[in-house]
Amino acid sequence: MRASTRGRARVTGIGGVFLRSRAPLRLAAWYRKNLGLAISPRGQVATWDWRSTRSPRRTGSTLWAALGAGDRPWGPREATAQVNYRVNDLGRLLDQLRRARVRVDDRVEESSYGRFGWAYDPDGNRLELWEPPRRYRSPETHTPME
Repeated sequence: MRASTRGRARVTGIGGVFLRSRAPLRLAAWYRKNLGLAISPRGQVATWDWRSTRSPRRTGSTLWAALGAGDRPWGPREATAQVNYRVNDLGRLLDQLRRARVRVDDRVEESSYGRFGWAYDPDGNRLELWEPPRRYRSPETHTPME
């Protein structure tokens, strides 16, 4: 039985997977060679574009990136991976997490890509929460993982 998500903020999919590396170009090349990732000409990023099956006019993308230590600040230095979760209402979800006594960063970033916030799981892993701009959002009738 699926729990009701009406009125609650929630994760709706995976926005991206980010790998930290001392040699991000070499790591990306390994993934290209061994797993067939279609790495961008820039050399460190793969993007999968998709359409919703329930609402085909809605589109989105999932990003994979190999990043150097200074490319994008995220989490403790010893962390080597971070998952970006797509969410339907960042502000509400951050409030829910705080009420549940989850460790949440105070900072929220806004850009043309949407709004970003961060929290930590019980093991101390930093997770990124991403509320895409309206044009990339899926309707509430979608299954939890688009």
